[in-house]
Amino acid sequence: MLKTAPAAMAAMAAQTAAAQTNSAAKPNVVIIFSDQFRADCIGAAGLNPMGLTPNLDEMANQGTMFTSAICAQPVCAPARGSILTGLYPSKHGTWKNAIALNPNLPTFPKIMKAAGYSTNHIGKWHLGPPSDKGPVAKDFRGGFDDLWQSSNVLESTSHPYEGDLYDGDGKPMHFENIYRTDYMTNLAQNFLRSSAAKSPFLLTLSYLEVHHQNDIDAFVPPKEYQGKYKNFWIPQDLRPLPGTWPSQLGDYYGSVAKMDETVGTIRRTLKETGLDKNTIVMFVSDHGCHFKTRNTEYKRSPHESSIHVPLIFEGPGFNRGLKIPEMISHVDIAPSLLATLGLNALPSIHGRNFLPLLDRKTEGWRDEAYFEMSEFVTGRGLRTPQYTYAVATPKVPGWKAVNGADRYQEYMMYDRWADPFQHVNLAGRATYKQEAEKLRARLAERIAEVSGSRAALDPCEFPYS
Repeated sequence: MLKTAPAAMAAMAAQTAAAQTNSAAKPNVVIIFSDQFRADCIGAAGLNPMGLTPNLDEMANQGTMFTSAICAQPVCAPARGSILTGLYPSKHGTWKNAIALNPNLPTFPKIMKAAGYSTNHIGKWHLGPPSDKGPVAKDFRGGFDDLWQSSNVLESTSHPYEGDLYDGDGKPMHFENIYRTDYMTNLAQNFLRSSAAKSPFLLTLSYLEVHHQNDIDAFVPPKEYQGKYKNFWIPQDLRPLPGTWPSQLGDYYGSVAKMDETVGTIRRTLKETGLDKNTIVMFVSDHGCHFKTRNTEYKRSPHESSIHVPLIFEGPGFNRGLKIPEMISHVDIAPSLLATLGLNALPSIHGRNFLPLLDRKTEGWRDEAYFEMSEFVTGRGLRTPQYTYAVATPKVPGWKAVNGADRYQEYMMYDRWADPFQHVNLAGRATYKQEAEKLRARLAERIAEVSGSRAALDPCEFPYS
């Protein structure tokens, strides 16, 4: 025993040293979610002249920006489930809000945890059981097993200047007289400056902003930004359409500017702690915002203002000053992020690894994005470089949203090259009949690919002559 102990200790020491070396080489990951953030608000996208996003612009110009990122579904919970699992909502099961994400599903945080990462979450969750408005049971945290400072439905447990998050034991973390975003950012800074950030870590910061405050149906920027953008630029998709934008767009822009300031604070904290040298930072949203111009909602439609989301990466492997034009989906994020870390991909997923696009290896990349819709309609859609094509189940008396159907009808079609702001619905127009048939066939294939069964897709019921 005495003779073998030193050898055993030496072996253990070697293993520990190797583990520490490997840990040091693993990049950290910080993911910043901003809810309901329109992709065209980012100055680097070249569409909005307001100058709202200097920090995100710097991040995009230094890192990699995906200029055609499309959400898996323009609703909070389904989109977030797709980012975590690499599956479309109809398959991961959270196909509408108020359905918990299946705790048995593999997620990228679970794979990172198994690979030695600490997995940490601050902010909105929206994937727990609907009965859990605030605290979330451990089994429903999607693989975030370490720091947990969250609320399942943050818009229900807080207002912009007061409310509650909940810690890992379900105890309330009350804040007041501080803007909700600043409170969460302070929590993130505490983590990044702590010993917990010295090992490889995943940290997600899931802000409710720039989402409207549900109970008052208003966007609420911090006090210093209120009224700052009274004379605002109006995106061209909104200009001719009635909606809430005349009264709400200025405060929305104030919330966007604050979110950009928040991104700057997180990036500055990473630099001050030296973590920036080995940390991948990702900025993303779950869906956009059309200000009730397309339906009685803020999203849940196939329009670009609903489905087009910002997606920017910065850090090791991404600092290339690139803007990637090819279309990618929420479901592509998990496999691509895991590939960046050299980790095994999630099993049986819909997403693809987009890393070859960074080296401009585009051969074989299917340049289209499939998406699903729920709640306002039960629908499916396809976004190609030129067209947006969508089908939906007809609404009948007693109609309610369901998770997919065996029959759909042509609902909307837009030629984005001729009509980039989607003001003319071409569904049923005779001059676009052949193109509609092609898109309908392609969408039918995507539905079958995702669902495993074929659905009938009917042309527009009342075609234009």
